[in-house]
Amino acid sequence: MSGLHPGAPRPTDISLHQASRRLELTFDDGAHGLLSCEFLRVFSPSAEVRGHGAGQEVLQTGKEEVNIDAIEPVGNYAVRLIFSDGHDTGLYSWDYLHELIRNQASLWQTYLDKLAAAGMTRNPSADERPMQ
Repeated sequence: MSGLHPGAPRPTDISLHQASRRLELTFDDGAHGLLSCEFLRVFSPSAEVRGHGAGQEVLQTGKEEVNIDAIEPVGNYAVRLIFSDGHDTGLYSWDYLHELIRNQASLWQTYLDKLAAAGMTRNPSADERPMQ
């Protein structure tokens, strides 16, 4: 993962709201957003989620109740989010977090459509229920 390009927006505030499972970000260009922990987990930039190339993405299911346990700074360009389900390999660059805020609605709808098409759910226990 490369560093920031010159003039790229940088965060001025990052606040984790664990009770509501949301990460609040404010950038120096005025961008502001609340991203759910589920959204951040589903869109992790890790190879485990994104794969190693186009078409290798792994659909994340049952992440509705995931939370962030810790946020670790990575240099001056990113954070590592440690999730309650043990996932901790994604490095979220400032550019990527800014992009997630800008495109949150369309990304989320695409994710919901993919879940529906796969017959899967956001609920962590739904896929574990016995068939009736």
